[in-house]
Amino acid sequence: MLPSQRHLFDIPRDIAYLNAAAWSPLPLAVQEAGRNGAGRKGRPWEIDPGHQARQFDRARAAAAALIGAAAEDVALISSVGYGVATAGKVFAPPAGSRVLVLEDDHSSPVLEWMVRAPIQGFAVDTVKRPSDGDWTAAVEEAIARPGAPVSLASISNVHWSDGGALDMDRISAALKARGAALLIDATHGAGMMDVDVRRIDPDFLIFPTYKWVLGPYGRAFLYVAKRRQDGVPLEQTAHGRRGVAAERAPYFADLAYVDGARRYDMGERDHFIGLEMAAVGMEIMAALGQPSIQERCAMLTARLEDGLAAAGAILPRRELRAPHILCVAFPGGMPAGFVERLASRGAHAAPRLGRLRISPHVYNDEEDVDRFVAAFRAELRAAA
Repeated sequence: MLPSQRHLFDIPRDIAYLNAAAWSPLPLAVQEAGRNGAGRKGRPWEIDPGHQARQFDRARAAAAALIGAAAEDVALISSVGYGVATAGKVFAPPAGSRVLVLEDDHSSPVLEWMVRAPIQGFAVDTVKRPSDGDWTAAVEEAIARPGAPVSLASISNVHWSDGGALDMDRISAALKARGAALLIDATHGAGMMDVDVRRIDPDFLIFPTYKWVLGPYGRAFLYVAKRRQDGVPLEQTAHGRRGVAAERAPYFADLAYVDGARRYDMGERDHFIGLEMAAVGMEIMAALGQPSIQERCAMLTARLEDGLAAAGAILPRRELRAPHILCVAFPGGMPAGFVERLASRGAHAAPRLGRLRISPHVYNDEEDVDRFVAAFRAELRAAA
């Protein structure tokens, strides 16, 4: 099994940080990339003219490698919300159709369609939280429901608040059988789970870098299937056109869009600091390998289950949750101030819609888990 990668990070031994689903610590190498980028911006006259293009290519390739994509099918963007807004401009759900979203899903894959629905005449159909925790079956049932046809499912592959994992192969097949599109918010999946776009074949897939792939805020990536690469971008940029260049005349020489997903690149993509940090973080993830990372995190969450179950926590069915996220419920609800008191003991997790979301990563080890379980038990006893 992949050993703990704690040595790549600056994490004190007495800190059990199990909160990667909120934001991950930056590896030392990513921090150094940030310092180098800031220094480069501090002395811009020393920047190699070819640096920007190489940086774009490096980040695009690193993102593509985590999801099985070709680099030319990946756009450089700022956030998941930006990517969903781009998809909303490229793909218009027909009037009278349904767009599926998940109940209590993160706002990013949901709000864009709620704004567009009354204007464009389609309905946002919310898949209710299943009582048995099986989100995949609930989505399949919604797709098959008689009535208005489904045109799009805009959903996360892991539910952010309860850790429920959705089988995107099954959902994609069900949508394709009805000629419907698929947008995946892979915030909690890219790099951690098998989300190969060549097999799943979504229309759009989006993920940021500040959580699981060990990068900074403000950097994200949008995969766009080739069948959706002829749309109008969210922003109109010089780099999205074939011949708009400041160094030659005429300035607007060719206004045709560039080929591939690059036309959807955000404006001000020339980010000397964050883009290189993002690339380094994703390269670390690729070097460790998604199957190895998943195996290690699954071991840690299984160890958490053993300890927390004995303390009286209510746990989801393992086969229905993501291997790297464990969301705990409480018989009488989470005690007030519980998360803050855990943090005072050096045990860090996040409250999400009444649950405690625990999310280990490669920097965690068995000692972290045992420290967290001990803090959980102590605080639960104190709250009784």
